[in-house]
Amino acid sequence: MRIRAPSLAIGLIALAAACTAGAAATQAQDAAPVDAATARPINEAPFLTENAAAMDKMMADMDVAPTGDVDVDFAAMMIPHHQGAVDMAVAYLRYGRNEQLRRLAQEIVVEQQQEIAAMRLALGQPLPPSAPAPTQPGAAATAGSTGAAGPVHDHSAHGGMSHGGMSPAIPMSMK
Repeated sequence: MRIRAPSLAIGLIALAAACTAGAAATQAQDAAPVDAATARPINEAPFLTENAAAMDKMMADMDVAPTGDVDVDFAAMMIPHHQGAVDMAVAYLRYGRNEQLRRLAQEIVVEQQQEIAAMRLALGQPLPPSAPAPTQPGAAATAGSTGAAGPVHDHSAHGGMSHGGMSPAIPMSMK
C-alpha cells in the first residue's frame, strides 16, 4: 500500500499537468482565431484597434459636466454610449464572420441610431445631416466623426416593426 501512494500522487500530478497543458493549448487556439475557409489564423489586430478606439471615444464623450438638468445630462451621457455601441458593431461588421453575430451587429446599429435620434428629438436638438451608412465603402472617414445616422429608409409603410413607438429608420446598406 505504501508503494502505491507516491505513485498515485505522481499520477495525479501528471494528470493535472496534462489538463493544464490541454487548457493552455485550447486557450492559445481560442486566442488565435482561424479562418474556416483557409485554415489560416485571422489577424484580429485591426478589429481590436478599432474597438479600443471606439471604447476610448465613448468613455471620454460620456464624461460630461452636470448641467443641473437631469434630462439633458442623461441624454448627454447616453448618446455617446449608444454611439459607442454603433461604432463597435460597425467594427465587428468589417471583420466578423459569424452570420448570427453579424445580423445582431446590424440590429445594434439600427436600434442604437434610432434611440440616439429619439433622445435628440426629445430634447429638441437637431438631428445630424445624413451621411453614408458606416458600413458602406468610403464611409470610414465619416463614421463616428459626425455621429450621423446615415441614409435611411422608413419601413413603416411596408409593415416594418416599430422600435419604442418610433418608425424604424434602417440604413440602406442594412436592408
